[in-house]
Amino acid sequence: MAGVKPTDLAPTAAVKFFGAGTAACFADLITFPLDTAKVRLQIQGESKSSEGKMVVKYRGVFGTINTMVKTEGPRSLYNGLVAGLQRQMSFASVRIGLYDSMKQFYTRGTDNAGIGSRLMAGCTTGAMAVAFAQPTDVVKVRFQAQVRGAEAEGVKRYSGTMDAYRTIARTEGIRGLWKGCGPNITRNAIVNCSELVTYDIIKELILQYNIMTDNLPCHFTAAFSAGFITTIVASPVDVVKTRFMNSTAGKYNGAINCAVMMMRNEGPKAFYKGFMPSFLRLASWNIVMFVTYEQIKKHVMRAQQSWESPI
Repeated sequence: MAGVKPTDLAPTAAVKFFGAGTAACFADLITFPLDTAKVRLQIQGESKSSEGKMVVKYRGVFGTINTMVKTEGPRSLYNGLVAGLQRQMSFASVRIGLYDSMKQFYTRGTDNAGIGSRLMAGCTTGAMAVAFAQPTDVVKVRFQAQVRGAEAEGVKRYSGTMDAYRTIARTEGIRGLWKGCGPNITRNAIVNCSELVTYDIIKELILQYNIMTDNLPCHFTAAFSAGFITTIVASPVDVVKTRFMNSTAGKYNGAINCAVMMMRNEGPKAFYKGFMPSFLRLASWNIVMFVTYEQIKKHVMRAQQSWESPI
């Protein structure tokens, strides 16, 4: 290995797997309030007043955050954080960390991956991640939707993360922990394809045309672009997923019924509720995650080279 530059080394699958999970957790710690605001805006409109009018409590991403801080306290912005970190460690490790390996699988070990191979790899790891980590996503959404302080009104759903897992399994069955798995698989197949393939292609083009070198500005630009495109493509499915996962038993017959009810009661604009916090959250999450992920890979490979280099 002497004389080999760190950039010439390819990170192992294990480095990518654990590096992706770690980077995703770090990104969640920073952007979680935006995700919580997105969930609150997405479920707004489900409840109506006694006069049958739609209850509008939150207006805009920063208005939602401000309202939550005033009425529930700053801690409410991090409702469900534990489940969120559990989700990222298991979820992002699979969907992001295994993407390159799956891409090689579809190209039979070659480095010439076309758009079809990239899309197939993104869909596959996205679906695998949901099937594995769905319970953590259900609990995260339930906590984010739960109004802090609502226990005083007798409507608190769960006392803690582990209580949420136990309560859902007891009252809704094991299937309750995988509630919304169908729309979530659809949503994450779309997100993964949009996010990873866009990042992959934009980064590749930047390097190919020597616009930037393989450094932080390059990663920032590719990640921001991926976040914008992904939000536009995935927002409708994301809203349906959130509504369905947060719903009480029997409210909707399924994800399609949830989408139909949204269209009937609130119109097509309902599918883009929470778009701005979705974009702000996804763009900032992508930037933090991909920049951190790239740095982890580089530092691990440099450390590996120093260990293997002769003294």
